[in-house]
Amino acid sequence: MAFITAVSTWLIPCFLLIVLSVATWKKIPAYELFVEGGKEGVKMAFSLLPFLVGMIVSISILRSSGAIDAMINLIAPVLMAIGVPPEIIPLAFVRPISGTAALGITTELISTHGPDSFIGRLASTMQGSMDTTLYILTVYFGAVGINKMKYALKVGLLADLVGIITSILIVRMVFG
Repeated sequence: MAFITAVSTWLIPCFLLIVLSVATWKKIPAYELFVEGGKEGVKMAFSLLPFLVGMIVSISILRSSGAIDAMINLIAPVLMAIGVPPEIIPLAFVRPISGTAALGITTELISTHGPDSFIGRLASTMQGSMDTTLYILTVYFGAVGINKMKYALKVGLLADLVGIITSILIVRMVFG
């Protein structure tokens, strides 16, 4: 444990020291390149702003309209028949859209049901097994100007579905 703590404490400073040493040895203007990268980062952040606002508004509309709750009520009997708790479905729907909203749902589930409950373990596993597919497509593809994303969307959502199913199976196998 002490070794892991030491490595985690010194890894980034050592990496920075190595990068700066190599840059100095190769006579690369490290500071100027750092500042230039910072300028590009600020420009990128401003270009991403409209996409982020669109995602936040969309998520707010879905949550406040009750659309997610209506969908859960519709499929709850089927889920209960196959042993999937309906409480986990908001996380499965929101995780591909927003990581922050999904983290909020996971926190709420763990607070309500406990970290060692089936729902708490399933929520934690799903949180780590899925990605924010729609966020990635909207923000990153939009930032670089990619408009044709239907295949990326299909594959991303399929990967999320596989993550959901695998999470349920693994948590059921490991924790019963």
